Amino acid sequence: MTRIYLDDAGSAPVLSEVLEAMRELPRGNASSLHAEGRAARSALDRARDTAALVLGADRTEITFTSSGTEAVNLAIIGAARRLSKRGLIVTWAAEHQAVLGAVRRLESDGHAVEVVGVDHDARADPDSIPRGAAIVSIGLANNEVGTVQPVQEVIARAHDLGALVHVDACAGPRWIPIPHGADLVSFSGHKLGADRGGMLFVREGVRLEPLLYGGPQEWGRRAGREDVPAAVATATALSVCARDRENRARVAAAQAASLRKLLQELGGRLTGAAPLLPNFATCAFADRRGEDLLLALDIAGLAASSGSACASGSLDPSHVLLAMGLGLDEALGSLRLTTGYATTNDELTRARAIISSVLMRAGARA
Repeated sequence: MTRIYLDDAGSAPVLSEVLEAMRELPRGNASSLHAEGRAARSALDRARDTAALVLGADRTEITFTSSGTEAVNLAIIGAARRLSKRGLIVTWAAEHQAVLGAVRRLESDGHAVEVVGVDHDARADPDSIPRGAAIVSIGLANNEVGTVQPVQEVIARAHDLGALVHVDACAGPRWIPIPHGADLVSFSGHKLGADRGGMLFVREGVRLEPLLYGGPQEWGRRAGREDVPAAVATATALSVCARDRENRARVAAAQAASLRKLLQELGGRLTGAAPLLPNFATCAFADRRGEDLLLALDIAGLAASSGSACASGSLDPSHVLLAMGLGLDEALGSLRLTTGYATTNDELTRARAIISSVLMRAGARA
C-alpha cells in the first residue's frame, strides 16, 4: 500500500504545473548581460508579472525571497527599522514562530512590542489593537489549528490607528482568498506547492530596511543573486492555487469534516472553530502524547503532524494551544491532519481505518 500524506499544512506536495514550469529554465544569472543572463531575467520577469496579476498588484510591489520565514522577517523587521519614530509593534500570541521571533528581535533592539492574547479558538480580536500601534502583524489563518482570522477587520482597525499592516499569508492561500488592503503580505513557496522560495508583497510607498546588503536586486529590498527557479515555482504555484481554490476547497471541506467527526468520536477535543481552513482536522488528547501518536501513525503508513513543523524536534507544548487556554496535558497531546489537492477518497477511507486502529490501541499515557 502506498503511504497516505495528511500533512499538507506542513508542506504541500509539489504541483504538476510547477514541475512542468521547471523543466527548461535557463541557467544564467539574471543580472548578467549575456544571452543566458537575459533568458534568466526574462523568466524572472514573467514570474513577477504572474504573481502581480494574481494579487492585483504592480510588478514593483513583488519581492521574491528564499522562504516564507525570510518574507515575514523582511516585512516586520524591515518596516520597523524604517519607522520615522519608534512606535508599538503589535501581534497575537498564537502567531507563527517566524512572526513571534521577529517581534522578539525588535524588542531586544529596543522597540516597544505588545503580544496580544487570543480567544479559545486562537482567533484575534481586532478591537484589541492598542492605540499607538505602528505595525500590526496578523496571520491569514492559524497554521496549527486552521482558524481563519478576521483580517479585513484587523486591517481596517489598524489603518484607522495609522498603523502599517503585515499579513502572514504563508498558511491559507491554497484554500481561501487573500484579503486586500494590507501593506505587506508574506508567502511561503512550499506551503503553496512550489517546494521552494518565498515572496513578499510590498505596497507602493512602504519602505523597508533590507536584511541583506549588497547589490540592488529585488528593487533594493533583498541583495544577492536572484533564485530564478524558486521565483518561477512560487509564482506558478500561487497562480494555480488562485485558479483552483474554490473547487479544491469544496472537496477538502468534506474530507476534513469526516476526519474531525472521527477524531471527536475517538475522544479528541477539537481545536479551532469556524471559519476554518477547509482542509484542517485538529484535536487534542488529554491522555495521549502527540509524538507517540505520530510515530504510530507513521509506522502504519500515514504522515500527520502535531502542529507547526517549524517546532519539530521540540518536546515543549504547542504555544498556540497554550495561548488558546488548553491545559499542559492537552497541549502535549495535539494531532493535526490536513488534506491536500491530491488526497483521494480511497486514501481517506484507509486513513480513517488507520487512525481508528492506532488510537484505539494507544493507551492513556502514564
